[in-house]
Amino acid sequence: MSLLTIPTPVNTSTRLRALRHDDAGMSTVEYAIGTIAAAAFAAVLYAVVSGESIVTALTELVERALSVTF
Repeated sequence: MSLLTIPTPVNTSTRLRALRHDDAGMSTVEYAIGTIAAAAFAAVLYAVVSGESIVTALTELVERALSVTF
């Protein structure tokens, strides 16, 4: 008996079907798009929170909370 084994030829359609169903995780492109979306969301959130009206509203809220008498 020979120690060498000859690989069984796999036709193209079988290989493509296996590749199409093999989705174990996100690809590099999906990670890149997710990272860009997260960065854009963070930028918008920072712009909203650092706006003057939000800072004023938060300051007033904290001052009211600290001045409450029990």
